[in-house]
Amino acid sequence: MSRCAFLSLPRAWEAARQLGNTRSSPRKHGVRGLCGVQRATNTRHSTPLPRNHLLTLSAHQVARSVRSGELSAERIATAYLEQVAAVEASVGAYLVLDAEAVLERARSLDARRARGEKLGALAGVPIAVKDNLVTAHLATTAGSRLLSQYTPPYHATCVERLLRADAVLMGKTVMDEFGMGSSTETCAYGMTRNPVDTTRTPGGSSGGSAAAAAAHMALAALGSDTGGSVRQPASFCGVVGMKPSYGRVSRNGLIAYASSLDTVGPMGRTVGDVALCLEAIAGADDADSTCLPGAAPPFWGRITEALAEDQAPLRGKRIGLWTEALDDIQVDDSVRATILQARDTFTALGAEVRPVSLPHLAAACSAYYILASSEASSNLARYDGVRYGARDPEAANTVSMYTSTRTHGLGEEVKRRVMLGTYALSAGYYEAYYRQAMRVRNVITLALRGLFEDVDWLLAPVAPTPAFRLGEKRAVDMYSGDRMTVPASLAGLPAISVPGKVGEGQLPVGVQLIGRYLDDEGVLLAAAALERATKA
Repeated sequence: MSRCAFLSLPRAWEAARQLGNTRSSPRKHGVRGLCGVQRATNTRHSTPLPRNHLLTLSAHQVARSVRSGELSAERIATAYLEQVAAVEASVGAYLVLDAEAVLERARSLDARRARGEKLGALAGVPIAVKDNLVTAHLATTAGSRLLSQYTPPYHATCVERLLRADAVLMGKTVMDEFGMGSSTETCAYGMTRNPVDTTRTPGGSSGGSAAAAAAHMALAALGSDTGGSVRQPASFCGVVGMKPSYGRVSRNGLIAYASSLDTVGPMGRTVGDVALCLEAIAGADDADSTCLPGAAPPFWGRITEALAEDQAPLRGKRIGLWTEALDDIQVDDSVRATILQARDTFTALGAEVRPVSLPHLAAACSAYYILASSEASSNLARYDGVRYGARDPEAANTVSMYTSTRTHGLGEEVKRRVMLGTYALSAGYYEAYYRQAMRVRNVITLALRGLFEDVDWLLAPVAPTPAFRLGEKRAVDMYSGDRMTVPASLAGLPAISVPGKVGEGQLPVGVQLIGRYLDDEGVLLAAAALERATKA
């Protein structure tokens, strides 16, 4: 029987049942090739800096060297696979990694270059992909037992575009189940640990992608951002993560959580790496009706030119500092200090930073969870054991099959959000909850649109705190941590997390910049200017 789609697998169902409701069981899809199936250890430590200098090269440097023949793609791939072998057991970033396929891909690129073929913008760049982006002939589980044996018949558009740009697909990364979580602890196959401090969470739901980039197990990675799932883990792990404008990147092949909010975004160790990846994956797609027309702008080239021409590239720009976010009593002192330091850096770069008040945004988090959960309850209705995924083969009738499949196949957090969304959409509560949340979303969108008539970017924290400890927060305790990222998601605006300057021994803190709709290039420019000044 083919594993590609439309499966009814008794063995998969029995494996899912044996897993029960625990999250500590070994991953069914382990790292293959260099690494066996291993769980992250409980020993507290930080991932050591890479000894191989090849792991410190930027995406542009790698691609340029591979295109010129100065470095082989196989040598780059081998260096990253060796790093995976060294640190995966303590971090646990990957669900699936086929070392032989990685090396085969790299060798094929070297062979093409030897024949005189022109290679793409990401030639030889090792990139990891979140496990809710479908990949042909490579398992895609979305972190759920329901999809424990699902292998898609096609690539997501963004994955296909990475491959067309001649990137090397490293593997699929751990994520919170169906993207529902803020710590990567709800994955059915085991958690990921923060490479900076392995007793702490890498954030979520794209925690595996952030950890892979931070631990040099991939040069860059793709994640998905519904309410902050790229920016928050990027902040926690000390890497760059961007949520593009809604519609900038095709959602074709992204397993849906909340369709009006879901956005595919790149993560990397520098703004340049993120810009180069975004340039490769953005652009029109006939397979996604919400995708914007036209080709992607040359983000990386324009940013490089702007930074090279002027040592004060932000002269004349206006930045709003979100005062309510800094005044929040739950904001950690290190987060507040990092944002204020970023304010001073922007001022030194020639920008005018002014305080702005956005009181309406206080309701954003509540509205987000009602809307996202409502859309999730609809999107996840397809996982019923009929079309694909695990199915209970012993069910007596259709109703019992639906019930048993979803009871044993879905995790606790996913069930919670589906129930919340179903309740909000029910006849007696639709007006009081869903309709009201839509009104709040409209108010927030208009408020931000008005704000960007006076300023170019909004400066704010990504999260109230640095990375918290694994097991420290549960379920709804994490929801309020999204209150600084969800406004951009509700309004469909581009937003980025770039590491701020922190003291020796302190945990990473991300600086969030939000821009007007479709000003992805401007957001990247401001982030790149801050990055250069912070590292100087």
